[in-house]
Amino acid sequence: MTKIKICGLFRPEDIEYVNEAKADFAGFVFAKSHRQVLAETAEKLRNKLDKNILSVGIFVNEDINKIAEICNKKIIDIVQLHGDEDDKYISELRKVCNKKIIKAVKVKTGEDIIRWRNSLADWLMFDAGKGEGKTFDWSILKNFIRPYFLAGGINESNIDEAIKLNPYCIDISSGVETNKVKDKQKIIDIVRRVKYE
Repeated sequence: MTKIKICGLFRPEDIEYVNEAKADFAGFVFAKSHRQVLAETAEKLRNKLDKNILSVGIFVNEDINKIAEICNKKIIDIVQLHGDEDDKYISELRKVCNKKIIKAVKVKTGEDIIRWRNSLADWLMFDAGKGEGKTFDWSILKNFIRPYFLAGGINESNIDEAIKLNPYCIDISSGVETNKVKDKQKIIDIVRRVKYE
């Protein structure tokens, strides 16, 4: 069954919504963004998060030691790399951080997927950009075998199509927002559609 990640949580009520909806993953953005959180804030939010929901930290070209510090404080369960990080970076990160790693790949053509298929990351995340809420041509994923996260522009209008691709996990942020903040009903509705329909 496809899992679901709600990303870009930065308020206590966001955590309440995700807990109530019973999402599988909760994402905290440590990179520059209107959703960015500091480590101290993320730690407080993590402490309110349901223990059955895994926390994911999103980083963009971050200093490896800073990621390790956040990991060692047990603020996050999984590291998501959303910049120009390559396999060398991932190898170095593994030396100081014993967490699973998601590597986000910006997809324009099928070549982008082929180039990353042997990545050292535990999972690849296919996205049209860097949190821009746009989709790409999902048909190029049909023969991809590795479990992957699907992100970018997913909302109530295309969630059923996304589920049919059978990704390991669907990642949603702006698709469950109203006026750039998380919307409780949108989160509950979309999690239900992924997990229970």
